Amino acid sequence: MKTILTFIGLLFCATIMAQTNYYTATKTFNEDGYTYQCDVPSYKLVTLYNKDSHYTYMRQIYKDTGEPFCMPDAGIDLTEGDNWTRTKRYTIVRDAFSAAEKQRVKGRELTITMVINSSTGKVDEVYFQFVTFDPYATIPVSVFRQIEVEIKKNIWYTPTSEGKKLNYILLWWGQDPSALIRL
Repeated sequence: MKTILTFIGLLFCATIMAQTNYYTATKTFNEDGYTYQCDVPSYKLVTLYNKDSHYTYMRQIYKDTGEPFCMPDAGIDLTEGDNWTRTKRYTIVRDAFSAAEKQRVKGRELTITMVINSSTGKVDEVYFQFVTFDPYATIPVSVFRQIEVEIKKNIWYTPTSEGKKLNYILLWWGQDPSALIRL
């Protein structure tokens, strides 16, 4: 009986350690050749991004006038239509999570934001948002790094003439990595 209780206790401890909340406060993660910043304001919305990023908090503006680009302008197409990026980026996110991580976040969406170069269409930056008490707070920074690297390597867009007027193009989506890819 003592052995069974000890075994159950060890399993419980292993489960707790596997679900460490990494993002409870603002901090910097110095990892294997990269640095990520985790910003956590009082309202507990985590913004996680590569420390080399420049646009995470920069306003989206028109390059020639400096006027802010406002969401009511969102009806304007900033990139040419395409039929492949959605499936590819959903696959990249889904594949970055292990089976256990997918189970842990099941039913919850992660917000992924891409900063697209308005001249080249390349994805220059990627950042993530979730709340501190969300299951995504238990996912190590290496998973987010893998998503960033794969998106930057494999996703690109063709900016429209309107999109080229901006300092950058912002595109975001919410995704549950455990769910089937929505088309």
